[in-house]
Amino acid sequence: MNASNDRGSRLYLISIVLAAVIGGLLFGYDTAVVSGAEQALSEFFSGAGDFSYSSWLHGFTVSSALIGCVIGGAVSGILASSMGRKRSLVIAAVLFFVSAVGSWCPESWILPHGEPSLAVLVLFNFYRIIGGIGVGLASAVCPMYIAEISPARIRGTLVSCNQFAIIFGMLVVYFVNYLIRNSLGGSVAEIQAAMVDIGWRRMFLSEAFPAAAFFFLILLVPETPRYLTLRGRDDKALKVLVRINGQEEARQIHQEIKATVQEKKEKLFSYGKAVIVIGVLLSFFQQAIGINVVLYYAPRIFSNMGASVDASMLQTVVMGIVNIVFTVVAIFTVDKIGRKPLLITGSIGMTLGMTALSALSFTDTIGVAALVSIIVYTASFMMSWGPVCWVLISEIFPNTIRSQAVAISVAVQWISNFLVSSTFPSLSAWSVCGTYCIYAFMAVASAIFVYRWVPETRDKTLEDMSVLWKRK
Repeated sequence: MNASNDRGSRLYLISIVLAAVIGGLLFGYDTAVVSGAEQALSEFFSGAGDFSYSSWLHGFTVSSALIGCVIGGAVSGILASSMGRKRSLVIAAVLFFVSAVGSWCPESWILPHGEPSLAVLVLFNFYRIIGGIGVGLASAVCPMYIAEISPARIRGTLVSCNQFAIIFGMLVVYFVNYLIRNSLGGSVAEIQAAMVDIGWRRMFLSEAFPAAAFFFLILLVPETPRYLTLRGRDDKALKVLVRINGQEEARQIHQEIKATVQEKKEKLFSYGKAVIVIGVLLSFFQQAIGINVVLYYAPRIFSNMGASVDASMLQTVVMGIVNIVFTVVAIFTVDKIGRKPLLITGSIGMTLGMTALSALSFTDTIGVAALVSIIVYTASFMMSWGPVCWVLISEIFPNTIRSQAVAISVAVQWISNFLVSSTFPSLSAWSVCGTYCIYAFMAVASAIFVYRWVPETRDKTLEDMSVLWKRK
């Protein structure tokens, strides 16, 4: 008992993190579920008689959840500060569930079932936006929760587990989409007809099951010690810290937290503009390099390379497995190598992969070379900007402005995501080669930005951030 008290319980910490990262899994699941359904959605709504379903409308429909992500990210700071990190995640779980059921039946048991119309399109996008709000909340609060609950020496690893969960959620939904499509049976034409009828609905409904699990599990985790201390609930904060870190270390951490909390109530720019600008640019570059174009439109991209529909879905699963492997690389290196080296290495790899893909598109070369280029690009992202950006956003801001600053950074990230994803169909119609060149240029710019302006935060406590930014 005393030994456990001295060291803290690693099992307790892991169980908390595992419950919290289901929010990350749902983040990945919700954002990627549309990849298997988007072509069937296009055919379904193209059959509407009261409006014309244009390519712009399709781009908006595929990306509409991102509007909710912007909203969820923007309000995450208010909710996390006023209601707490835990309750914010409970709200996110409810939103995920409502979105899954609503997207499955956008007619809402009011409109004629299975008849495409403008009203059904509006309701479908409404439910997707509801889910997006859940994603926006989870994307901000899950890393914040894990960062605030974790010891400094393994914080990067544990926050990176959230990115692993995001990518795992994407892999799961790629596989689920593949299984749903193949469960429809029959010929290729019959499968496609069934996809337009019920396939895409089942894909969205499948999210309801992990959403329900997340809701019940998140009720069992504690609030973070830093939030409890901010609210003056020192006894509860210390109790959680002791269970995680042991008596001696817990008291030291608690004193450091109280020292920052007892400073004046900070305004957003109390530590200067640089920390906010760096957080915003980290979010911007993570999206401007084009990663979600590849994730959202993966089956379509592989189909354009000449793969059959079934083969393109399977290649998407393979890509998901590669993403998992390289996210694990980041998890095991982020606290050893550091944040900056991983980001710069990833930017270089993404530049090479996207430049090669652009050149192949220009010469109309398809097949293995294009697939390899995409894998190089996504693998480079998953070992760097995927997890490390979230690690930095969760840890670079001082305690007293973290909720506000994270909310701004996450909102910018989702705005950037929406702009990049929704413009891809139009940009690719203009020039596929040119579109990929834009993303390659952004990858180069991201490397320069990290090298010049992003500080290294490895081995620093969250309380050290106050000192770091006051010196600048």
